[in-house]
Order: sequence, then C-alpha cells, then structure tokens
Amino acid sequence: MKRFLLVFLLFSFRIAFSQPKYEFRAVWIATVDNIDWPSAGDYSTEQQKAEFIRQLDMHQRNGMNAVIVQIRPACDAFYPSSIEPWSEWLTGKQGKAPIPFYDPLEFMISETHKRGMEFHAWCNPYRAVFQVARTVVTYKRVGHKRHRIVKHIKQSSIAPNHVSKMHPDWIIKYGDTKYLDPGNKDVQAYVNSVIRDMLSRYDIDGIHFDDYFYPYRIGSVEFPDDTSFAKFGQGMDKETWRRSNVDSIIVMLRRTISEVRKTCKFGISPFGVWRNQSRDSLGSDTHAGQTNYDDLYADILLWLKNGWIDYVVPQLYWEFEQKNAPFGILLDWWNRNHYDRPCYIGLGIYRAGSNIYWKDKDQLPRQLHAIRDLPGIGGQVYFSSVSFYRNANGWNDTLRENFYNYPALIAPMPWIDSVRPSIPVVHFSSNNDSLVFSFEKGKLTDELKGFAVYKAEAAFNIDSARIFQFIPGNQTAKMAFSLIELLNQPQGRFFVTAISKTNNESDPILLYPLSSPTPLP
Repeated sequence: MKRFLLVFLLFSFRIAFSQPKYEFRAVWIATVDNIDWPSAGDYSTEQQKAEFIRQLDMHQRNGMNAVIVQIRPACDAFYPSSIEPWSEWLTGKQGKAPIPFYDPLEFMISETHKRGMEFHAWCNPYRAVFQVARTVVTYKRVGHKRHRIVKHIKQSSIAPNHVSKMHPDWIIKYGDTKYLDPGNKDVQAYVNSVIRDMLSRYDIDGIHFDDYFYPYRIGSVEFPDDTSFAKFGQGMDKETWRRSNVDSIIVMLRRTISEVRKTCKFGISPFGVWRNQSRDSLGSDTHAGQTNYDDLYADILLWLKNGWIDYVVPQLYWEFEQKNAPFGILLDWWNRNHYDRPCYIGLGIYRAGSNIYWKDKDQLPRQLHAIRDLPGIGGQVYFSSVSFYRNANGWNDTLRENFYNYPALIAPMPWIDSVRPSIPVVHFSSNNDSLVFSFEKGKLTDELKGFAVYKAEAAFNIDSARIFQFIPGNQTAKMAFSLIELLNQPQGRFFVTAISKTNNESDPILLYPLSSPTPLP
C-alpha cells in the first residue's frame, strides 16, 4: 500500500510540475463527409452555430489553445467564394448557400478568437470529388411531427461551377475519387489563387495541409498521370518529377502566405513515416507499407530544412506496442528530424477502445509524458473533435485535471514576428470581498490575443513561469481576486503580461501586492 501511494504521489508530482509554459494544444475538426462538423443532415444555420460553439467550449474546457478546421475538403468552400462552390457537407447540395445566410468561416474565426484560441484553416490541395457511398439523413416536418428521412447516395453532388466541370482536363480519377492533377502547372496556380483569396479576406492564424498530396496507393494500381508526365516531365524520372511538383506548390504557397498575410503560419500534417530505414539510412526503424517520400511524394524534411513551412504535425496514431510503426520509435525520430521548426505530434484519440492497447487508460498519458520528456517537441494535435464527446477512458478528465489544468501559451515564431507588445496598463477597484483588475493594451497599435496572469511565491522568472490564468481580449480584460484568498497567501505575488496576436509577450507588471496599478476613476 505504501509503495502504491509513493508511486501515485510521484506520478502526480510529475504531472503537476512538468507542464510547460509553451505548448501547442489543438484539435482537428473534420468537415469532409460530416466527420466532426456540421452533423450530417443538419442544415439549420442556428443549429450549426450552436454545435460548433459546443465543440469549441468543450475543447477550451479541456485546455486546448487552437483548432484546425477543415474549410476546403474537396475543392469546395465553407465560406462565400467566387472561385469554388459552397460545400455539400454544409448545406446538403454543393453550390447551395446556407439559409438563413451566414459566413461559417467568419463565424468560426470570431468564436475561436473570442476564446483566445488560434484558428488554423485546414485545406485539402488536390481532392476534387469525394465519391464514396454514403448515407444522408434529413428531416421533414409534417404538422407537429418530425420525420427522419434516410437516403443512400453513391456520388457527391457537383455544382456547375466546380473545377471538375469547368476544367475536366485537370482531373484524374483514381479509385472512387477525382483529384486535381498535381503535375499540371495550371492546377498549382489555381490552388494558390484559392489560398490567396482566402487569406486576403479572413483573419486566419494558419494555413494547414494534411497528408494528402499524391493519393495513397491503391494496391498495385498506379496513379494514372502519364499524360501529364509526358507533357511536363522535362526528362526527369516520374518519382522525382512527382516530388518536384509537390515541392513547387509548397514554395508557391509559402510566398503567397508571406505576401498576403505575413503573420499567418503554414503547417503540414504528414503521414507519420517519412521513409523506412530499409529504403534510406536517414529513415525511421519502421516497416510502414507506404511513406511520405516514396508514395505520397512529399519530402517533408526538405521543406523543414529550407524553412518553407512553419510547423509540422506528424500523424502518430499508433500505440507504443505497434509492430510496424511504434509510437516511441517515431516520436524519437521526429524529435531528431524537424530542423528547428516547431514539431507538434498528431495523436489518435479516436483510436480509444479499438484494440487491447487503446483500451488501456494509460496509453494516452504515456504518450503525453513521452512527448513532454523531449524538449524538441512543442505540443499535440488530436484527431478528431467528436471523439472527445465519448470521454473514452476518462481522457477528457485526464487532460482537464492533470495535463492541461494550467493554460499554456503558443510559442512565438521569431522568423514571422519578434516584436513584443507594450507592458499593459493596469487599474483596480475594490469592494468588501474582492479586488477587480482591469488590463488595457499599452499601445493602441498593439494587436493582442490577451493577457497572461502569473502567480509567484518565490523568485519570478518570466521565461519559465507557469501561467496562472489566460484572459482573452484585444483591447481590455478584467480579473477578480478574492480578498480572503489573497490574505491566506501572504507570500503570493501576481503579475500580468500582454500577449500579442503572434504570441510575443510583453515585460511583466506587478498586480499584487498593490504597488503599480492605479485605481479606476
């Protein structure tokens, strides 16, 4: 019993004192085929808004500081666009606008920023027509009764202005899906124009691509791009040419992002294995059936090495015990191979209960501890949003009460912006049982994400101190302290800093004991 208690206390101590000041904590919200949002068959504007807020609030309670939302799943749009049609997964029919009208992207960005979280726009570059068989549920009201109608659809709806109709020569069919041809220079320019338009109109914190560049191989069937290769191959072998095509669009997008919205990040979430060691001495000690470099033609390491992307999120959805791609082996490999660009680990929380290892309630905590034991890894991203509704293995509680029970800032990226905001202006008021502080930005030109409050009982080091509370707000924010709690902590001191939109931090100012703030008029 004593030994168990000692182990429990050491485990609790490790959690409590290993929480970093900086940590990217995000969730993917997939819209393709209504995986996460909006719910299938739910075409009510108000219900869609309510459901997104419900998910956002849940993730905020769990300690997340960012969401990565899929807004272009198949050359379609979750926002009004003159280039691509409205997504069928938003309204049930591609090209049909929401009724009553609203701009989902503007709404989602606003609600996300209101909570002090980052919004990363997840786009699929080449998938054009998603044709898998699926079921659509709709509802029809007759009198006072609501009837559920189930329809089985074998093909996606396609709007007249969809790129597959406007430019059929750009399309390659592979399996049940149609893709834009990655080797076609006009296609690359088209994808770039979509991102340029999006960035010019929306306050997006990041552009995010996942693992789908060239599609995953279907058995022994080759991706049928011979026509494009004959036209654009320029004497290269096909594999080199394919990789050069993907490199080209990454470079093109890097330039566009820097030009149109220089504070926007560019992130890639690749398949978890770059190359197997059996194919390349630089690869991981894994036996993956397909890899980024050899099958998806995505040379992630080149992009990181050359600074073409700002962060990488390898999808490590496997358990420690997986034979061909063990979590621990791949975590260590990515820790050594991200070329000083931030590396966040994609975690498969959706796998909960899928096998004996994912029924183990310690699988996720072990992964989180392993991540935090490596200083080169800067955070986690979870796939996917609705998986959290189940609270499988009590993991919502594990995050909220242990790993994420203190807020974390997102580390700044000095190559994007290194300008620190001004020290905030602080005022206070008091009544019988509390002190209320009001924080204001130090300069009108400061663009803030919010304010970070620190509690210190000894020497205070802003570079390593754990945040006590983060308060969102660009202009002003308020925080109340109970006088009884303050009097019970005579050694406690509280400081506040301003956090810029690009995550740079001001110098701290002392809140309590009252030496710097001025009373509210």
